[in-house]
Amino acid sequence: MIAIIDYEAGNLKSVEKAFAYLGHETCVTDDPAAILAASHVVLPGVGAFADAMEKLKARRLDTVIRALADRGTPLLGICLGMQLMYAHSEEGDCAGLGILPGRVVRFRESHGLKVPQIGWNKLEFRRPSRLFAGLKEAPYVYFVHSYYVAAEDPADVTATTRYGVTPHVAVEHGNLFLVQFHPEKSGDAGLAMLDQFAKC
Repeated sequence: MIAIIDYEAGNLKSVEKAFAYLGHETCVTDDPAAILAASHVVLPGVGAFADAMEKLKARRLDTVIRALADRGTPLLGICLGMQLMYAHSEEGDCAGLGILPGRVVRFRESHGLKVPQIGWNKLEFRRPSRLFAGLKEAPYVYFVHSYYVAAEDPADVTATTRYGVTPHVAVEHGNLFLVQFHPEKSGDAGLAMLDQFAKC
């Protein structure tokens, strides 16, 4: 069973539908016991960083997520769900879960960019990832974000993209799989990643 964490800050339905299309059983829940009992867990996310952290803490899900990371349960963070794993975000000058070292920074309009970045962009693979197994090089995936991860450990980074800067948009660290883009909205390539995650 794949648990999709419901903390009122996620694109829950589209993630749930994508897994259902692939034939994987899911439950959308904020119940710590159900999340901890799941074989795989997804932390989706759309919205503001500080607000999301408040909602996680109010449900004591911050503790649950740290426990999942420690016990080795495969955990997929999507978009804001990726960012929350890091120590600090410029958005709201807010502390994150701090599971991985790094920070979340804002795209600068001074680079001539439209912020937020909305649309399709090409992945540049940096090292092998279980999520990318069987994918052709440089697939296009769908982004909606104003902030991005700057991971402290480059060995964790599995893919980057280019948008004025070179943000870290996919990370694999042990049982953690983090993506800044939305695989559930990224066509066949995104569905293949979700399927690979479910098989980890």
